[in-house]
Amino acid sequence: MSSSTARVAENEPPQPPGPAGTSAVTADSGASGASGASGQASPDAGRPRKGAWLPRTAGAALAGALLYLSFPPRPLWWLAPLALALLAGCLYGRRARAGFGLGLVAGLGYLLPLLIWTGEEVGPVPWLALVALESLFIGLTGLAIALVSRRPGWPLWAAAVWVAGEALRARFPFGGFPWGKLAFGQADGIFLPLAALGGTPLLSFAVALCGFGLYATLRIARSAPRRTTAVLAALTVAAPLGAALAARPLVSDSPQAGTATAALIQGNVPRLGLDFNSQRRQVLDNHANRTIQLAEDVKAGRVAKPDFVVWPENSSDLDPFAEPDAYGVIDGAVKKIGVPVAVGSVLAPQTGPLRNTMILWDPVEGPTTTYDKRKIQPFGERIPMRSVVRLFSSDVDRVRRDFGPGKKPGVFDMAGSRIGMVTCFEAAFDDAVRSTVRAGAQVIAVPSNNATFGRSQMTYQQLAMDRVRAVEHSRTVLVPVTSGVSAVIRPDGKVVQQTKMFTPDALVAEIPLRSTQTPATRVGPLPEYLLLALAAGALSWPLLRRIRPRRSA
Repeated sequence: MSSSTARVAENEPPQPPGPAGTSAVTADSGASGASGASGQASPDAGRPRKGAWLPRTAGAALAGALLYLSFPPRPLWWLAPLALALLAGCLYGRRARAGFGLGLVAGLGYLLPLLIWTGEEVGPVPWLALVALESLFIGLTGLAIALVSRRPGWPLWAAAVWVAGEALRARFPFGGFPWGKLAFGQADGIFLPLAALGGTPLLSFAVALCGFGLYATLRIARSAPRRTTAVLAALTVAAPLGAALAARPLVSDSPQAGTATAALIQGNVPRLGLDFNSQRRQVLDNHANRTIQLAEDVKAGRVAKPDFVVWPENSSDLDPFAEPDAYGVIDGAVKKIGVPVAVGSVLAPQTGPLRNTMILWDPVEGPTTTYDKRKIQPFGERIPMRSVVRLFSSDVDRVRRDFGPGKKPGVFDMAGSRIGMVTCFEAAFDDAVRSTVRAGAQVIAVPSNNATFGRSQMTYQQLAMDRVRAVEHSRTVLVPVTSGVSAVIRPDGKVVQQTKMFTPDALVAEIPLRSTQTPATRVGPLPEYLLLALAAGALSWPLLRRIRPRRSA
């Protein structure tokens, strides 16, 4: 390897030789360090150039904005690697403090527009608080990327660090908030088959590695030999793309256990916003009436008779076990259609928390099996630190009684088909979906309620998430929503039917039943754990190098 190539490997651009045949040294911070004739450092050595922070800050903000634009409803998935390449240019060789600040700026540019729907009905304070908290995690990710960028092969370590940041956000605080993972913006992208190989962590890793590798390749192309540039490009850009192409045979929508005809009901809500709950009976009537209309369409031969029907989350916020009137409305609709129906309801026991429950309702036996939602949305279905949060928003008192989580996956036997229940917010969590498929689900149902988020992009972001889950576990995903967009998603991630927003409708589709498990389903969290170990090793290496000389001394 030539001397110039060796410098590139150590992240140091080649410098022209000085008068004495030595080379100048560039500080990690990016500032030039010059020495006077006396050999003493200049007073300005190691200091960043005045105003140098401005273009990097603007670049970090632009990188965040490009990441946002890569997400649905826009099919601009390819912007994500470009955004990370730009972010890498801002973070490369920076000190830890600068890395945190630039990561924070990128997080704000990314999440402020992405999560604006969280303030749809409750004002800007909750939205800004959530964005600020989540951006802090991206700031920490930027700090870590800046540190590992000084190591040889840094795009690999940086991509692992990005996945580690997403893993942290998915778990802390209050159970985590995985919204905005890179993987969830790739439903239309070339990298999507990797979800079936290693789940969303591997998919995010591939996108991040491609972006960071793109910047590294462009950076060294100016000074390194062509062979070195080609090798780096092959390892960091071409390898993720090649792996995605090689994983395509894992994506299939062929039936393995026959087919079934499924129906989804979108009954709509009487009005937008948080107050739709005050007309709970009207919401229930809407879904019952749309089911009865479906039964009449079947009788008239306009549509095929379904084997089973799935209602959305909160389609009956009236507890049918406590209110005979609600029981009668549901039972009448189920008897009319004559097949099992999964009904989303809120159960209110005399003591303890509320339950967000899916009820399997048989036309002969009535309500049988139930599934309680396991991932409860903080500040939506439960209010942590209620007395503190009330100081910032009185809307917390709309949630007068917290919901409690269920314990076990829910798989309903519906006319011989095993339908796994993953209620709304749960679709964002790897373990919630995976455990349902491992419990024997041949089809995944994601009953949801997006009425409180109006006509925002939230429903399209969630639909893209469901498409990724379809490929990850090779299962049809059924998405019945109270107000839209409801959809039928094939195991290859394609949407074959969908409704319009805030329009009563029913979708009827023949779907494949699949029973084999993808590698992602079988290996579970192992890819994520391996990437976390990779990130931890890269971050601890400089510390270990400092400790060894001290011990020898």
